[in-house]
Amino acid sequence: MGYYDQTEITREQKKTRKSIKPIVSSLLSGIVGGALVLGVTTYKQEQQPTVEQNTAAVEAVTQNNDSAPNVSTQELSTNSSSIADIVDSLTPAIVGITNMQTQTSRDFFNSSSESVEAGTGSGFIFKKEGDAGYILTNNHVIEGAQSIEVTLYNGEKVPAELVGTDALTDIAVLKIDAEHVEVVAELGDSSQLRTGEDVIAIGNPLGEEFSRTVTQGIISGIDRTIDVTTSEGNWALDVLQTDAAINPGNSGGPLINMSGQVIGINSLKISDSGVEGLGFAIPSNDVVPIAEELLSNGKIQRPFLGVGLVEMSEVPQYYLQQNMSLPEEVTEGVIVGNVSPASPADEAGLKQQDVIISMNDQKITSSSDLRKFLYSETEIGEEVKVTLYRAGEKMTVTIKLTNKDATNA
Repeated sequence: MGYYDQTEITREQKKTRKSIKPIVSSLLSGIVGGALVLGVTTYKQEQQPTVEQNTAAVEAVTQNNDSAPNVSTQELSTNSSSIADIVDSLTPAIVGITNMQTQTSRDFFNSSSESVEAGTGSGFIFKKEGDAGYILTNNHVIEGAQSIEVTLYNGEKVPAELVGTDALTDIAVLKIDAEHVEVVAELGDSSQLRTGEDVIAIGNPLGEEFSRTVTQGIISGIDRTIDVTTSEGNWALDVLQTDAAINPGNSGGPLINMSGQVIGINSLKISDSGVEGLGFAIPSNDVVPIAEELLSNGKIQRPFLGVGLVEMSEVPQYYLQQNMSLPEEVTEGVIVGNVSPASPADEAGLKQQDVIISMNDQKITSSSDLRKFLYSETEIGEEVKVTLYRAGEKMTVTIKLTNKDATNA
């Protein structure tokens, strides 16, 4: 099947519910699966004209042209931005990325360690400044790496330094020496994309053997949201949908419009049996602010709440009602699995087994909902109103968010 890496393989495969987990476990969550319904258009077969009708039409045109004035003609120029031209111009900016991790081997007398390839992906150079060139890729391509190796378009391998990474948005920025940068890819405006627009993907499917493979497709959808599981918890990732072939190893590579601009980072696909042409890319307009903050701070600062979360679907209904005294009519929300000491949630008095149903009067149905609200609609230092059930009693508490990096929520 080839390799995405362990994180990507997990995201590609359809998840199934596991057995019921203890309520006190930290951060249990399930993936919400979704089905995309493809429309089928029926075309009506039109009646073809007869030979006599065609002959009459040609004669009529000939007669009309006999009396028509002479008109000057001009040969139309061909599109200079052909796929081949785009590929030629961008190829030096496309790189392969190898995640290197330390492997220790032991025998009866000795132990030894060596750096081995743990996974491969793609990326592209998007900036050159001073003595450094900067590369965009996916977080899951380099997550867990002890060292990172970049393969340039000419086959040369150079070391790369991790500038910063964000697991939730699956974006990472790497740095290489500027002497290796010949071309910088231009980031386009993904908000201008239309469904049906032509795009191409360039990357390294299945590793370096097929490096810089080019595939063509269209934008199949511009307003998609995919629920993913990351090392920082569940997240609803906003993506572009494309039918351009995206395979293991394409992750982190560019999705390119016909102007030669990068309008997305190829990130994941649906690979269930019988499913074809469902690939997804992170829109460039979502990538830019994350990349800029990673360049400035090396990390993303987000409001911090300080709770571990458990999905209600992971807990049997009888336990919710008998042990937690949750009213039967409360069927949506997210359960507090643990509270970090000295966190905003702790200081506001949140407790284990509290069931959060809304924040600032916005309905919360899952851990993904909570994170999306927290990170998209609140700011560090802001006070939020949290409505919850505790031992069957509905209450509202106010929590002041801090400047800590998000870990559990």
